[in-house]
Amino acid sequence: MSLKKILDSKPLYYKKIDYNRMPKAYDSIKAKLNLPKIIHIVGTNGKGSTGRFLAHMLYKAGFKVGHYTSPHIIKFNERIWINGKDIDDKSLEIFNEKLLKILPKEFVEDLSYFEYTTLLAAISFEGVDFAIMEAGLGGEFDATNVFEKRLSLITTIGLDHQAFLGDSIKKIALTKIRSIQKDAILGHQKYKSIKKIAMDIAKSKNCNLYLVDDLLNKDEKYKIKNFIVKKNYPIFFENNFSLAYSAKKILEIDLDINSCNDLEIFGRFQKIAKNIIIDVGHNPLAAKALFKSLKKDTVLIYNAYKDKDYKEVLKILKPKIKRVEIIDIDDDRVVDKDELKEVLKSLKIDFKEFKGLKSGEQYFVFGSFRVVEKFLKGGFSAS
Repeated sequence: MSLKKILDSKPLYYKKIDYNRMPKAYDSIKAKLNLPKIIHIVGTNGKGSTGRFLAHMLYKAGFKVGHYTSPHIIKFNERIWINGKDIDDKSLEIFNEKLLKILPKEFVEDLSYFEYTTLLAAISFEGVDFAIMEAGLGGEFDATNVFEKRLSLITTIGLDHQAFLGDSIKKIALTKIRSIQKDAILGHQKYKSIKKIAMDIAKSKNCNLYLVDDLLNKDEKYKIKNFIVKKNYPIFFENNFSLAYSAKKILEIDLDINSCNDLEIFGRFQKIAKNIIIDVGHNPLAAKALFKSLKKDTVLIYNAYKDKDYKEVLKILKPKIKRVEIIDIDDDRVVDKDELKEVLKSLKIDFKEFKGLKSGEQYFVFGSFRVVEKFLKGGFSAS
């Protein structure tokens, strides 16, 4: 059975998640797997860029490296990166056939889209030195948490996916950080309470917890800051890069900051034209991180999911926004357009339907992976 046929049969989202299904599936095949050292990344924002920074530096340092990230923007292959490039279609089918040979049929049918692709990534990463596995949702119950981890990196934690993770920072932090196992590095946090939560969990698990600032000296912090400026990356990338680079201290590997000179982070505050920036962020934490890097009087090409705090996102971005242009996306989770318009009216933000780009405007495409996907697949370009 082809990978496409398997994935097309699985819904992307579930109203209720069976947290026992993935551990059982993994237990059924783990004796047949030869996995590398796994670096697990959990958090609310910055997982993708942190993982790619680290994967790229390890690869440039001479290691074989895999990076599993999600969701994809244009093509599924983006989720599985091996030694500097996305996996090709032929390799995907080869690894899919290998997985089908060892995975019991009931799991092939019952596993969710993300659960199945997590095992597919694990199969694909056999033979590499390091596999960076990015959690999709949460931490302790995430599909990626079934693997034994060499190191955990904890990015910034904020409010998101409350329906699944809990309605408070404490509940969300607990379920994410409980995934740590041996060594863990806590990245920069907006909420001070998260440090205490992480320390308590580390103590209860007999896990070594490190703070990112304690692992970097002044000279390293200075070099990272200069690198971010030189690359013209958004300011918040400094935190993500710092967390990725700090892993060298625990892994006892020499990593070179400048090895990322040729790295482009797809879909993360990416300038795709002189007047167009795209970003796959979708929550208030992402909006706050991006705000400082946005130019005044930017046109926001936007849409949102109904389970996101889009009113708060718009409130945060409002001082930099000239107007909002609503782009249509085909997804059952998208907010009702009339409701979105009412929120925009209440915030006194000018808006209209997105019909195309105009010269002389600065555009920011934001709101979700699906928004960016629709924009890019629409073939819109600067005029």
